[in-house]
Amino acid sequence: MSKKVVTFGEIMLRLKSPGMERFGQSPALEMTFGGGEANVAVSAANYGMDAMFVTALPKNDIADVCIRELRSFGVDTSKIRRSGSRIGVYYLEGGANQRASKVIYDRDHSSVSEVQPGDFDWQDIFAGADWFHVTGITPAITQNCADVAIEAMKAARSLGVKVSMDLNYRAKLWQYGKKSSEVMPELVRLTDVLIANEEDCQKSLGIEAAADVESGELSQSAYEQLTARVLELYPNLERIAITLRESLSADMNDWSACIRDDQGFYRTRVYEIRDIVDRVGGGDSFCGGLIYGLLHLEDSHQALEFAVAASCLKHSIMGDYNRVSVSEVEKLMKGDATGRVQR
Repeated sequence: MSKKVVTFGEIMLRLKSPGMERFGQSPALEMTFGGGEANVAVSAANYGMDAMFVTALPKNDIADVCIRELRSFGVDTSKIRRSGSRIGVYYLEGGANQRASKVIYDRDHSSVSEVQPGDFDWQDIFAGADWFHVTGITPAITQNCADVAIEAMKAARSLGVKVSMDLNYRAKLWQYGKKSSEVMPELVRLTDVLIANEEDCQKSLGIEAAADVESGELSQSAYEQLTARVLELYPNLERIAITLRESLSADMNDWSACIRDDQGFYRTRVYEIRDIVDRVGGGDSFCGGLIYGLLHLEDSHQALEFAVAASCLKHSIMGDYNRVSVSEVEKLMKGDATGRVQR
């Protein structure tokens, strides 16, 4: 029987300058969609799981196109609430070499920002569900969003549904009068599997890693200590996974991850990613891969290797979604990284 994964959050209209152009360099923007939890739902569907995405969208043509796109991946959109007056927007300028990518948000007063506790029937939504995923982006939007996320997490736990949280700290979003560190600890205490990077732990939980988050250099011992500290402070957590990105430039990253659970600490192989096509959604592709791995593979180590391989492949795909299959991820896990033409 297929596993059912539910995600809740905001999906946005993504408007990107063509190729690696600067904003306004040509009179065109490429229109797609994306958002943390929606991206995870698409990954889950691509891996053959029953994926449901829950959000709020207005009743207009752009939202209709968004829903049709999600359905095209096999994502269940039946519980999307049609309310409010606008879909959030984010503008993306792709970086290259030493020029970083740039994101501009236009999501104030979006439909999902106005949802309130009681707007969703979580008992019905979680019927038959095995997993629920949310990110730290959702509670950063409004206090209402934080309250609904907490409501959903409590409902999932009461029904025995595993809960994962990607801390996903976004400095530009925390604008409604509370800091991330004032809100996120409550959500982490309702979480089974925590996913983060070192900056997330510092900014959202106040837990420092013995590393400079801006330098791009990583120390394994620092992450062994960091993960142990998080599990010590949040004993409800079964495990914490940390993505490890060494940014050499916008086009060149070294990519790996580590995990700590009751079996100890483990770090994956390192992928040398060169000539990055699009790194937006890379963390979400990791989450989708980890959820699949923890539900289908034999242990945390295999699940983590699957997640890292899946997110490595995402860096070769334009758009927020990770359009890869289980067999493609497994092929990379087994060492086939040549990129030779398959005939």
